[in-house]
Amino acid sequence: MAVEILLPKIGFSMQEGQVAEWLAKDGDQVTEGQPLFSLEADKSTNEVEAPASGTLKIVAQTGETYEVGTVLGYIE
Repeated sequence: MAVEILLPKIGFSMQEGQVAEWLAKDGDQVTEGQPLFSLEADKSTNEVEAPASGTLKIVAQTGETYEVGTVLGYIE
């Protein structure tokens, strides 16, 4: 069963964020806790870690802004 990669809420007032860079490629094997992407929000950049281990399927594009809770990809 696939695990959704969601845009996390990092700050109290955060409503959206931008995927600055994917640190793993579509189709890569990733492990839980591995940094997956850089998130730019509220004048800060944070690395977001994989919520599970498996094969990465990216659906969100680099440089695009998404609302908190948006599905950015899946780990199968």
